[in-house]
Amino acid sequence: MQEKRYSEMTPYELQQEIASLNEKARKAEQMGMVNEYAVLERKAVMAKAYLLNPDDFKPGYIYEIEGAPGSHFKIDYMNGVFAWGYRLNGGGEEALPISMLIKK
Repeated sequence: MQEKRYSEMTPYELQQEIASLNEKARKAEQMGMVNEYAVLERKAVMAKAYLLNPDDFKPGYIYEIEGAPGSHFKIDYMNGVFAWGYRLNGGGEEALPISMLIKK
């Protein structure tokens, strides 16, 4: 059976997926599987993005980046659940899942 894409899941299914990924990540961390932990964490962040409304994130606005205190991100444009823009402390254009952005 082919797995559903996050975009095809209901909010309930997404919450179940996030709980499952968090549990797997916790186990991977306990076993010292750093790479596996990072992958599972990233998947959970992606799933969380689909629980949010992209319309709540506006181009031209600046958001703090979750997990990176003091780092800020300015949105140039939105594409689905991804915000495209720049970190204010430098770097090129990048896309972040909206679940990584903290509204001020």
